[in-house]
Amino acid sequence: MQFFYWIVLLIAIGIAVFAIQNSNAPLVTIKFIFWKLETSLVYTILASIGLGIFITLLFWIPRAIRSSFEWQKAPKEVPQTSHNPFKKRRPL
Repeated sequence: MQFFYWIVLLIAIGIAVFAIQNSNAPLVTIKFIFWKLETSLVYTILASIGLGIFITLLFWIPRAIRSSFEWQKAPKEVPQTSHNPFKKRRPL
């Protein structure tokens, strides 16, 4: 789990460096149906990254919750079987 946090930190640092280096990028126009928005290219890219993370979480969170409930319902002990693989066999 700690490895995951380091990866998230590196991605956040990379996004911050990208935003700082491209702060004076030209404006772009985004058109969608009747909606029109003129914004910086950096903000467009950062919003796309944020939207991608948000959509990924929307699909991942229900699966993680379902997995957590299934893990809690799992039996706590290993069931005993009648077969013992270490028991010596009788000679034929």
